[in-house]
Amino acid sequence: MPFRRPLPFLLPSLFLGLCACVSHTPTKDDTPRPGTRDAAMAALQKADPCCTRFSQFSFHRELPAKPKRFDIESNLPVADFNGTRSYFLTFKLPEKHSLPYKVVLKSEMTGRWLHSSYLFAPSAVLLDADYRPMQTLDVDQCEYIGWSQSTTGALGSLTVDSPHARYLVIYSSGQQLDGSTYWEQSPTAFSADSPVKMAATGSFQIAHGPTGPLYVGVMTPRYAKAASEAICSKPDPKTSSGALSTLRSLILPSSKDTTP
Repeated sequence: MPFRRPLPFLLPSLFLGLCACVSHTPTKDDTPRPGTRDAAMAALQKADPCCTRFSQFSFHRELPAKPKRFDIESNLPVADFNGTRSYFLTFKLPEKHSLPYKVVLKSEMTGRWLHSSYLFAPSAVLLDADYRPMQTLDVDQCEYIGWSQSTTGALGSLTVDSPHARYLVIYSSGQQLDGSTYWEQSPTAFSADSPVKMAATGSFQIAHGPTGPLYVGVMTPRYAKAASEAICSKPDPKTSSGALSTLRSLILPSSKDTTP
């Protein structure tokens, strides 16, 4: 006759087996998904600041004569600006440029998905020859859909009007990192990443982040025209057709701008 273990002995074994399964349940991974704003912020917080004074910054790079692309990313130096860490760029200002003149700061989207798109919102410090701050500001940016990628994005500028200004530092302040920028249509349609995903329509407030493409350089007529047509807030439908009107004017041959 086959051997049968009594039922009371089976129940404790089953209970112990279930306990073993529960104890090996994997814990939730709190690591931010790569490519998101959270991941970029986490990487920034782990970075070691390089300097504590502006005089320790390197200013070997000349300010470009026209806007040039730079990538704000983890290989850049980090400093603490009024309690907030930020990657930063430094420039030596032209000494013989007529005053006043404007410096373009144009950001592009980072992220392939609508919910994780963000852009680098710049702050700026102008320094004198002794590395003393002359002016500090958060640069407001407005959306512009241009004929090419070099002008399409969030456009802003600052004015240099003092002959004593020698250096420029670009970073992102705590207020900028906590803010957002109005964006009409889909942010992913003009993302720095390709291919983009999940293009949607409508208007959005795009979060600011610590990294992303940034064009920096002396204002040119082409960028001045773009800045004058940029959309800074939700337009009144009675007086403006929004960002798409920019595309219509650009598509018309008579309106196409070929100036630098």
